[in-house]
Amino acid sequence: MLVTFLVAFAVFMIIDLIWLGVIAAPFYRNQIGFLMAKKVNWGAAVLFYLIFIAGMVIFVIDPALQAQSFTSALVMGALFGLVTYATYDLTNLATLEGWPLTLVIVDLLWGMSLSVLVSSITYLIINAFF
Repeated sequence: MLVTFLVAFAVFMIIDLIWLGVIAAPFYRNQIGFLMAKKVNWGAAVLFYLIFIAGMVIFVIDPALQAQSFTSALVMGALFGLVTYATYDLTNLATLEGWPLTLVIVDLLWGMSLSVLVSSITYLIINAFF
């Protein structure tokens, strides 16, 4: 499981940092720039990454590997991404004034896409090399 976690962590970091740092940065600034901190709280960010990826390994990737089901990695990855990102975005939409619906929709789609990519790529790497 540790190897799976490390592979998933590397895959996740590459994909999410490209998304957050390059592709979507202007979108997030436009949507919630008024809420964004000037400096990233890296401790909180790393803790999120560790918890999120551990959940993905435990609930999505390892079960897919045990079942030898790439389809499971895809479907459960999408569901995991939807549930986890919906928890954040829909809570914010419900409780924060001015939280943009457009951001919710994009973020839910991103969470699903990220989870599908990480789950499926990790599944393929583990099956090919371990």
